[in-house]
Amino acid sequence: MSLQDTVSAERVHVAFFGMCNAGKSSLMNAVTAQDVSIVSPVPGTTTDPVKKAMELLPLGPVLLLDTPGLDDTGNLGALRVDRSAKILAVTDIAVLAVDAEKGFSGQDRAFLTELKERKIPGLVAFTKADRISDDVKEQRRREAGEDKAVFTSAVSREGIDAFKEALGSFAPLVKKEKVILADLVAPGSTVILVTPIDGSAPKGRLILPQQMTLRELLDYHCKALVCQPEELAETLALLKEPPAMVVTDSQAFAKVSRAVPESVPLTSFSILFARYKGNLKNYLNGAKALDGLKPGDRVLIAEGCTHHRQCEDIGTVKIPAMMEKHLDFRPEFSWVSGGDFPQDLKEYALVVHCGGCMLTEQEITRRAEASQKDGVPMLNYGMAIAYMNGILQRSLKAVGLTEE
Repeated sequence: MSLQDTVSAERVHVAFFGMCNAGKSSLMNAVTAQDVSIVSPVPGTTTDPVKKAMELLPLGPVLLLDTPGLDDTGNLGALRVDRSAKILAVTDIAVLAVDAEKGFSGQDRAFLTELKERKIPGLVAFTKADRISDDVKEQRRREAGEDKAVFTSAVSREGIDAFKEALGSFAPLVKKEKVILADLVAPGSTVILVTPIDGSAPKGRLILPQQMTLRELLDYHCKALVCQPEELAETLALLKEPPAMVVTDSQAFAKVSRAVPESVPLTSFSILFARYKGNLKNYLNGAKALDGLKPGDRVLIAEGCTHHRQCEDIGTVKIPAMMEKHLDFRPEFSWVSGGDFPQDLKEYALVVHCGGCMLTEQEITRRAEASQKDGVPMLNYGMAIAYMNGILQRSLKAVGLTEE
């Protein structure tokens, strides 16, 4: 990801659903004014979700997603429909494309019901509107009932601007003003960011939580000092007054906590992002459950992104080693990454998740709710490391929480 880009997880996700050949791909192409999705009269042309990032005011940065048909058939079709269901889990605004000539199908109705149950804002786009009369349009409006609907044509471009405006009307529902730490420090404050550069660090750039935190501090006119753990003591000595906060990569928690005076608030990027994504309090139970693990218990370690595993990898090497040392035995570990996450978690005693910077808030919340439903405690890397180093209380205090 370029430093100039908005990461996908921070974009408003607008997903296009509908029956095969309902005109989803044509509508998405018309909105983007590009041939993003392949268009064909052959059912099942869209085999996998197609993504396109763009700016769409007043929503701002959005990610458009074209999905396979709701009625895709056959063995592969079932897999494609399953992928569409996974897309729905990360959707902020759902567009249901309905062929205006055919009207609503039973599956369309069922999909709209599911949107209401999940409380996902939905917009009905009647496609191929250039092929129907005004009387049919009126009939379709009645059929749509209370559901917000617009008429569109990818051929004549009828209704495309109105469609974009309709999407924009959802902005108050989906654009949440959130901050990472700007509400914890005063404008103009000095904050130290500790960012280790080891063998697992990406070449030539900072990882996303570090990028986003640094940018937010600059937006709020704070002075951000960035250093590695080895230079932290020297960096602190340069300051005439103590910093307002020190934020560290979780992996350096133990070393950094020894260097930072108790009077200075100290936390981690991982804990800040658990707070940012809205799951910090839920993770507290997961931290407390660590000591309750027994030999033979299974622990799921989940990564939100996919990357090449190295000898210093935090998820497959460091976390398991720390847990083994803390518990005096090694639990049975399993790993998942990217969009994969088990629907049934009952076989696990604990879920340890990454910070989730590459996942949407909806996806992180969905995973947390799944673990709660199955009675499986969940926490993230940062809280696990802080707890095992005996500094969770201090790390939580910096963000206004306690372990109780």
